[in-house]
Amino acid sequence: MTHPIVPITVAYGDGIGPEIMQATLKVLEAAGAQIAPETIEIGEKVYLSGQTNGIQASSWGSLRRTKVFLKAPITTPQGGGYKSLNVSMRKALGLYANIRPCISYAPFVKTKHPIMDLVIVRENEEDLYAGIEHRQTEDVYQCLKLITRPGCERIVRYAFEYAKQQNRKRVTCFVKDNIMKLTDGLFHQIFKDIAAEYPEIQHDSMIVDIGAARVADTPEDFDVLVMPNLYGDIISDVAAQIAGSVGMAGSANIGDQCAMFEAIHGSAPDISGKNIANPSALLHGAIQMLSHIGQNDIAEKIHCAWLVTLEQGLHTADIYKQGQSNTLLGTVEFADAVIANLGQSPKQLKAPSYEGSKPLKLPVVSYKKPCKKELVGIDIFLQWQDGIPKKLGDTLVNYGTAQLNLKLITNRGVKVWPEGFPETYCVDHWRCRFMSPTMQLSFDEVLNVQSRLHEAGFDVVKTENLYNFNNEPGYAAVHG
Repeated sequence: MTHPIVPITVAYGDGIGPEIMQATLKVLEAAGAQIAPETIEIGEKVYLSGQTNGIQASSWGSLRRTKVFLKAPITTPQGGGYKSLNVSMRKALGLYANIRPCISYAPFVKTKHPIMDLVIVRENEEDLYAGIEHRQTEDVYQCLKLITRPGCERIVRYAFEYAKQQNRKRVTCFVKDNIMKLTDGLFHQIFKDIAAEYPEIQHDSMIVDIGAARVADTPEDFDVLVMPNLYGDIISDVAAQIAGSVGMAGSANIGDQCAMFEAIHGSAPDISGKNIANPSALLHGAIQMLSHIGQNDIAEKIHCAWLVTLEQGLHTADIYKQGQSNTLLGTVEFADAVIANLGQSPKQLKAPSYEGSKPLKLPVVSYKKPCKKELVGIDIFLQWQDGIPKKLGDTLVNYGTAQLNLKLITNRGVKVWPEGFPETYCVDHWRCRFMSPTMQLSFDEVLNVQSRLHEAGFDVVKTENLYNFNNEPGYAAVHG
């Protein structure tokens, strides 16, 4: 099959990055991949030159032009002030879906889970990875967990469309909505709503802690997993490791316009330049890239050759096992072995099929109709170190108004007034909830309470307005 040449942006990265990128591109060239790489510089050198996000401003032009990025791992310098390049890339380019296949290759790669074959679809832009953090007192820091309806709808629909295209039978959602009832609750509800549109695909959901335990114990029970950002980041690494090695797992980051492909492991500077790194993870990212740009036959050809290489027991150090492997190969030699096997098909491992694989086109997520939104109260966070909760509560009741009364006080989410427990450990960060008895508040009234507290010498460090949306509370209840 003849393919047009596709420009791609390539970054060699840091540590073992240049070695595994050279090996990967060598395999792609030998296999006949029709690509025209444009190289940009990212990573440690760029960070240390003063670019806090690890990429030169001029490099964005290549990424916008090619819309396809093959990226080796990078090193982020130690210390504060440096932003995650991966997070910056995903947000700037709108790469909302992270796709990580986790497959075991028994008996050729040692694993306790020989029939494992699952794909983790991870939301890639929001959740705690929004990176919105604040220090509010001497003792208390916060990180905001942002979950949006459009973000949930896009990633969940992507998971079902992916399962449909790849002939997968089941999609499982991991959340923690027994605790985070609004944020994870939204993700779970949207999962159920969208699942109803795909009756041919089985669906279920699990609380993430037991779900993670089951992935670690019986990963063969799962097919496609979809989950918010943080859970997906952790569980996909666990899944890759128990499949045989993180060094073999590639990753695709997909957006509506651009896509980035990479290894999931780090830059491993301790083995840099020693010709021992496994290039398989980046090679698998490149295979996903080839499928994305419509060169499915080349992707299949390389994948088959890689499987044959495993079957021959030609292994790099991370998966080499005495008595199980035949020959220990370095980075360059492993790439040469894959090239020598191009055109062959595996005899025991399942040969991949990329026929029909193509970028998924999802409907545009539309905004919902505006809700009836009513201001009904305010949570005022104070820094206060002057005694027991009862003293604070008995004082604050005097600063409410006829339209805004002190209802409760919590410390680290635990109600401590009224009727708190003396055993509850408290820090210097207090959430004081003022509510309207009539549920009809003006913005001036919530400002008035804040001003009264400030004038009385209280240290107001944060506020959150409390709203009802279509008469339903848009804030978490507090239980004593």
